[in-house]
Amino acid sequence: MYLKKNSTKNRNKVNPLLGFVAMFVTQDIILRFFFSKKKIINNGFSMPINSSIILAPTHRSRWDGLVLTMAMGRRVTKKDCKFMVTKSEMRGIQGWFLKRLGCFSINQLSPSLTTLRYAIDLIEKREQLVVFPEGKINKYSRKLVLKEGLYRLARLAIKKTETITIIPIGIAYSEVSPKFRSEFCLSFGQPIVMNDYLNLNILEFNKFLYKKMIKEEEIALKNVRR
Repeated sequence: MYLKKNSTKNRNKVNPLLGFVAMFVTQDIILRFFFSKKKIINNGFSMPINSSIILAPTHRSRWDGLVLTMAMGRRVTKKDCKFMVTKSEMRGIQGWFLKRLGCFSINQLSPSLTTLRYAIDLIEKREQLVVFPEGKINKYSRKLVLKEGLYRLARLAIKKTETITIIPIGIAYSEVSPKFRSEFCLSFGQPIVMNDYLNLNILEFNKFLYKKMIKEEEIALKNVRR
C-alpha cells in the first residue's frame, strides 16, 4: 500500500493558543496546588544532542501525562511532548483537547500505516515522542510484558534517522491513587541508544527496557516514601 508522504504533514499540530492556555492552567495552577511536593531526579541525565528522542515512562495514573509535560515539555526542552495514546482516550471532549495538544491515537492490535508514518515523521523531525511501553495504566505496578509498539516503531524509524535515543522514566506518587496534596517524583534513567541494541530481538529488548523503567520507578517510589 502506498502512503503519501504529506498525508501526515499537519496532523495533530499543537494549537499555539490552546497549548499556552493548557500549559498555564495545568502547570501553574493545577499541578502547583494539587500536589504538595514535586521532585525530579536527573541521575546525571542530560538531553542527548542531535538524536531523535522517545520518552518511555511507567504508567500509573492519568496524571502521568501532565507531570511528564511539566518535566520535559516546552518550558524545559523548548519542545512539545507528542503522546501516543489509546483510541479510547481520544473520545469525546477529552479527545478534542488531546488532539489539539499534539496527542494521537493508535490501535494497539492493528496500528494503521498512517499512524505509524506520523510517529516516524515525529522521530525524523527530532520531536519528543512519548510512548507508554506498558500500553495502559498499570495502577498497582503489576509486572507486565511490554507491548511491542515501541520496539517496532524504533526499528522502522532507525532506517530514517542516524540515531534514536530511548529514555526510561519512572513516575511515582505518594499514594496509589493521587489525592489532594499528594507528592510525585520522576526519575530519569540513562539514555538508551537504540543503535547499540539492534542485535536484540523484541522480547530481549523489552525485558531490558522494562528493567530500566522499573529501576527508575523504584528510585521515584523511595522519594515519595512508598
